[in-house]
Amino acid sequence: MSILESILFATIVAGTPLIIVALGQLIAEKSGVLNLGAEGMMAMGAIAGFAVTHHTGNPWLGVLAGMAAGALMSFLFAVVVLTLMGNQVASGLALSIFGVGLSAFVGKPYESEILQTVARLRIPLLADIPVIGGPLFNQQPLVYFSWVLFGAIAWFLYQSRPGLLLRAVGESPSSAHSIGYPVIRIRYMATLFGGAMAGIGGAFLSVFYTPLWVEGMVAGRGWIAIALVVFATWRPFRVIVGAYLFGGVMVAQLFVQGSGLDINIPSQFLSSLPYVATIVVLVIISRDQNTVRLHAPVSLGQAYRPDA
Repeated sequence: MSILESILFATIVAGTPLIIVALGQLIAEKSGVLNLGAEGMMAMGAIAGFAVTHHTGNPWLGVLAGMAAGALMSFLFAVVVLTLMGNQVASGLALSIFGVGLSAFVGKPYESEILQTVARLRIPLLADIPVIGGPLFNQQPLVYFSWVLFGAIAWFLYQSRPGLLLRAVGESPSSAHSIGYPVIRIRYMATLFGGAMAGIGGAFLSVFYTPLWVEGMVAGRGWIAIALVVFATWRPFRVIVGAYLFGGVMVAQLFVQGSGLDINIPSQFLSSLPYVATIVVLVIISRDQNTVRLHAPVSLGQAYRPDA
């Protein structure tokens, strides 16, 4: 590949786990549930996916294991905040800390292990298009999955009756309950979906992206995914744009560090650039309060107990 193709390829790969996790959190937040535990769910998905793939040799079983681990973590969160009426912010932070710590403990025996690289899925003819063909159409299968997921969620939210119901629950759970819809059940399902996607995002990191397990390998991506939902003002297309923006900045700083250029910039500063860029974009977006209020679910983060 040329340098341009290599950067584009790496940007798409780096943005993929963010897209999957952020779209999952988008669904959860559209129902009114704010889960700040994406970092912990990703970490558990990463170690579960790696361990199962290591023992079975099947990366797809690893992805399923990661999805199950993320869903289980989100189920614990849902029980606390939806059934026991715990504070969503505090519970999400606790889930994140718990998941990161537990994954580090469980993953100790696997720190010296390396998985076999998963073959990419090449789409004939399209992969031969100059410059963009290779980066777009000779990718890991989960890259294509992230695009399908985006299309499915965009259709679900804005073209389907269940999507309309989900948004109604996020806007006014009391109104939805008054006309007979099971608000708590809907929020449970949305929260479990968000956790499952976070688990898949973590499994992508440990099985496909860097086929090894290292403590702390999620490296703040869960927090970035949560921030992306705000950056996107709860709209799916902006999630993809934000994820690839973050991935592009991350890849650019890695290329600069690996280029051998004689620049007097500390590597630590370059490594912080993706996070700085995300903060800057969030600050710019948050200045337009009208747009944020227009698309933010009204009941986001608010506990709700239906009347008996």
